[in-house]
Amino acid sequence: MSIFLSRLGRLCSRHRLIVLGAWLLIFAVLTGAMVAGKANGGAGTAAQSVSETEASRTLDRVKQEFPSTGSGEPAKALQLVFQSAEGQAVTDPANADAINRLINRAAELPGVKRVSDPLDPSRPYVSADKSLAVATLTYGDLNSVDEKEGDYQAALDLKNQAPDHLRVELGGNLVDPGAPAPGPGEIVGVLVAFVVLLLTFGSLVAAGFNLLLAAFGVGVGLVGVLAYGAFNPVGDTVIILAAMLGLAVGIDYSLFILSRFRTELRDGKTVQEAVSRATGTAGTAVVFAGLTVIIALVGLSVVKISFITEMGMAAAFAVLIAVLIALTLLPVVMRTLGRRVLPRHERKLPEGTVTSKDPVSGKSFLNSWSKVVVKRPLMAIVAGVIMLVVVALPALDLKTAFNVPGGVDPASTERAAYNLILDEFGGTQSPIVILAEGANVDTKLPAVEQDLANLAGVQRVIPGKVNASGNAALLTVIPKTGPIDDLTKELVTSIRKDYDTPGVTLSATGEAVIYIDQDAQLNLALIQYLAVIVVLSLVLLTIIFRSLLIPIVATLGFLLSVAASFGGSVAVFQWGWLDPIIAAPQGDPMLSMLPILLVGVLFGLAMDYQVFLVSRIQEMHSKGMNPKEAIVQGFTRSAPVLVAAGTIMAVVFAGFASSTMAVAASIAFGLVVGVVADVFVVRLILMPAVLSLLGKAAWWMPKWMDRIIPNIDIEGHSLDKAPEIVEREPGLVNS
Repeated sequence: MSIFLSRLGRLCSRHRLIVLGAWLLIFAVLTGAMVAGKANGGAGTAAQSVSETEASRTLDRVKQEFPSTGSGEPAKALQLVFQSAEGQAVTDPANADAINRLINRAAELPGVKRVSDPLDPSRPYVSADKSLAVATLTYGDLNSVDEKEGDYQAALDLKNQAPDHLRVELGGNLVDPGAPAPGPGEIVGVLVAFVVLLLTFGSLVAAGFNLLLAAFGVGVGLVGVLAYGAFNPVGDTVIILAAMLGLAVGIDYSLFILSRFRTELRDGKTVQEAVSRATGTAGTAVVFAGLTVIIALVGLSVVKISFITEMGMAAAFAVLIAVLIALTLLPVVMRTLGRRVLPRHERKLPEGTVTSKDPVSGKSFLNSWSKVVVKRPLMAIVAGVIMLVVVALPALDLKTAFNVPGGVDPASTERAAYNLILDEFGGTQSPIVILAEGANVDTKLPAVEQDLANLAGVQRVIPGKVNASGNAALLTVIPKTGPIDDLTKELVTSIRKDYDTPGVTLSATGEAVIYIDQDAQLNLALIQYLAVIVVLSLVLLTIIFRSLLIPIVATLGFLLSVAASFGGSVAVFQWGWLDPIIAAPQGDPMLSMLPILLVGVLFGLAMDYQVFLVSRIQEMHSKGMNPKEAIVQGFTRSAPVLVAAGTIMAVVFAGFASSTMAVAASIAFGLVVGVVADVFVVRLILMPAVLSLLGKAAWWMPKWMDRIIPNIDIEGHSLDKAPEIVEREPGLVNS
């Protein structure tokens, strides 16, 4: 692999115009495909598909037994929720007059087909204590986003014109939230990443091209995803993870190879030799790191939920593009820039001049830090574990929901309207649909209705219709609580498992029940996915490091990072600890997809950092150094780049965490916490401390296993054994 990549880097650097032209052609073709697809009307937005659950199977049977039920798209509607002042009723003359005026004006709003009158004696929609009334605004066909936004804003304006003595909230929404537009946070994150690169390289040119290549890679990746979406329906949020992850790994992968290129130049290599060796050594680590991230992202498809699969596949494509650019286009840039990637005082020295210094011989914070950790490993381990456990503690209160009713913002008028209706009318907005099946079920319905009404958590039972054959009937159960409340979940379980009437079988479905099932299924999928990830981590790291204990330590560190990520996300987005800083709405349960996405992405990144750090320690150990000396030497050489990479990753994700969209912000913030925990605690504290404690045992492996495990040349030792291949081979051949 190292020799192959070395030859690839040499070939690309020798044919710079061809490689550059090829990438520009790829970008142009993808852009043309995207534009052409949209010009022909595009493929539209994909409907969200879900994996099969008990609720979805019941819904299929309902459609078979009652073909007219749920046919067609539901009409778009909003609710005007009127609440009288304390001690008053909505039916009082002043309040009733204000409600009638607002209803009459609502009927004239653009797009409104009809408005219900909550005070109509024949069909009232008034709470038992007469403190609340609800009017429904039903809309006709709304085609464009601008039309939906305009009509919704008109309804908001009407709501805001209510008299002071009557509280009015607007429930529902006509506009589906899509992918967030880029904001200032993302720009600030990129600028901070550039500053980190500049401090790392000491060269404006190197920092600039590193960032430029990453941006170009993100452009190619996103255009590719959007080109696919122009011909095949995809969800609106598909590019969120691809954008943030593509930019972060694009910067990091180029950083790793560029840093090795600078090291080779300082070791006296010519520009061409340095390009080849950097691509063959650091490039091998980049290939492994990229493939690990891609495998983890593609593995998200196991949950069988369309938008999660789409996000994983799109992000995997963006990472693939970042890897390919680092291996092909970056050698072109390195050959073109030559010694200009070095600080100014080193550039004018003759090519081949050795300017490198032993990093351990000088004084640096990271060198001193490694010596402290190696000298006091137990203290470092205890301190590091305590830090991670403290951050992870809020995860014990982790609550998830597949969908949060009442809109994404707990402080919005939409949520206020939802909660007012919930408090007075129970779960009428999220009813449970019951399918009762059995011979002559119509004769048993009164008993079934009474039994259901007696269950804990039921507010009322609404009789439904019986099919033509008389063996199936529909009923509607209105729960006392909302669909994400534990009491509602317990009610669904009770209906399915505890109900026992001879000759009648009950099944539960409806939107609320489907979401409850999906949440439970995702939580189960998280456990399964985490188990697969742990096994994959142990196998990959055992092959790479030819050790039994290092993979175990690295995997435990990864699990601590994930736990810290969960804890930080709960504290911020569920508890609202950073409400003044984080712009996205807070206070709701975590979306069910968030934990599994964090596990997948953090696994890939943790494997990256583990390889970049420990491979250098392994290299020093293979040269005959004792364990503690190898740790100090390897750590001092790799830690500066690792710190820069982790900082860049964190600030890029932090930029996306400033988004006003809860999905994007929660994913990004979880990744910020996870990356900081993994880089600055697990890799820079726990890993060297544990390696110091284990000593030679860290590199032990049974002889029989050592014989059968393939040898992965992650550090490019084959280039040292056959340097003439790298320096003289003019073309690209298989290795």
